[in-house]
Amino acid sequence: MGGTFDPIHYGHLVAAEEALVQFNLDKVLFMPTGTPARKTDQRVTPAEHRYLMTVIATASNPDFEVSRLEIDRPGVTYTVETMTELRTRYGGSADLFFITGADAVLEILTWKDSARLADLCTLIAATRPGYDLSPFMERPVPSGLRVETMEVPALAISSTDIRARVASRRPVRYLLPEAVAAYVSKNRLYRGDG
Repeated sequence: MGGTFDPIHYGHLVAAEEALVQFNLDKVLFMPTGTPARKTDQRVTPAEHRYLMTVIATASNPDFEVSRLEIDRPGVTYTVETMTELRTRYGGSADLFFITGADAVLEILTWKDSARLADLCTLIAATRPGYDLSPFMERPVPSGLRVETMEVPALAISSTDIRARVASRRPVRYLLPEAVAAYVSKNRLYRGDG
């Protein structure tokens, strides 16, 4: 999961958890950008601060890891270079996914060497409920590029949704405080099995 993470927030964490479950991932590797290519004209908090905030935010989830790959790489960072490095590290048989916001995926044709991404990974475009993806679907994408969409409930959290998610044994982590989630689990609330 790549991003500036300036700062990391619940939307990022919920998207990562949702991708982990929906796509049956082994783990989610958070990749804070070093010098973001798309933000060279904007003020960005120093990379070390953004890295440390990401480590703090993800520390309680054993399925999340944080990488310094882009933080330690000199110069402007590009997704294609990072995915090339990860492909080398994990080998050709590993299924790699790049999780990002749907708004970023809409700009894919302007990314450096976007056509090479087809050989490296599948993109997961995280959207909020009701987000209009039709502009993306109407654009041509590089041949072979795989893009999956995933709705993330981060901005549409409700008690009704949480109860339904517990009943269907879907994740509720980061939708409510951990102590509340533990209480719901311990007391078997909303499970529909008695």
